[in-house]
Amino acid sequence: MPGYYYYYDPYYILVIVGLLISLLASARVKGTFRKYDEVRSRTGLTGAEAAKRLLQSQGIYDVSVQRVSGSLTDHYDPRSKVLRLSDSTYNSTSVAAIGVAAHECGHALQHEENYMPLTLRSALVPVANFGSHFSMLLIIAGLFLGQVLVEAGILLFCAVVLFQVVTLPVEFNASGRALRLLGDNGILYEEEVGMTRKVLRAAALTYVASVLVSVMQLVRLILLYGGRGRRD
Repeated sequence: MPGYYYYYDPYYILVIVGLLISLLASARVKGTFRKYDEVRSRTGLTGAEAAKRLLQSQGIYDVSVQRVSGSLTDHYDPRSKVLRLSDSTYNSTSVAAIGVAAHECGHALQHEENYMPLTLRSALVPVANFGSHFSMLLIIAGLFLGQVLVEAGILLFCAVVLFQVVTLPVEFNASGRALRLLGDNGILYEEEVGMTRKVLRAAALTYVASVLVSVMQLVRLILLYGGRGRRD
């Protein structure tokens, strides 16, 4: 009875819990950033200026700093060696903006040093992207065409979870580097570094939440569909 397994989901509570975790983490990071975005840094540097100084302090001159539209869309692109700062970071002189910019500099340093978790995460990107797009399609198709497709879909989703797990040490390490660099280079004063630490910790919670949500979804898929072939 394929339809039964498709429409009846006794484990949907895991989806609801995951959604709540994601919403709480997102609200926390936005609230924390908004709070410390009101605190101007005593050095008066913008996020972009701070990023350039931090990169140069580490002998990195081939990474450009560019502006990208959006809010908190900051990221480092290792393929083109470009550090992209969002509208809320690029020209802002707040301790929150400088902290975010420094975090992205941490990723550039990881790339420069061939930091193993970052290398592993980059290698997982293609399969994780494929899994995020096609795992559920395979699972749904497998409900009607055979258990092999269901198991293939679950396996693909495992790659998505693995990618997110590997992301955790990458993000934590980048934040740790950022905080050290900000203090060592006099970009922020000690109390300002403490404020920035709160911003980066809140941001880290979003990655932890993503892992928890994905793990719960994986457990749900295994419980709901993993043993379907044996129950038929």
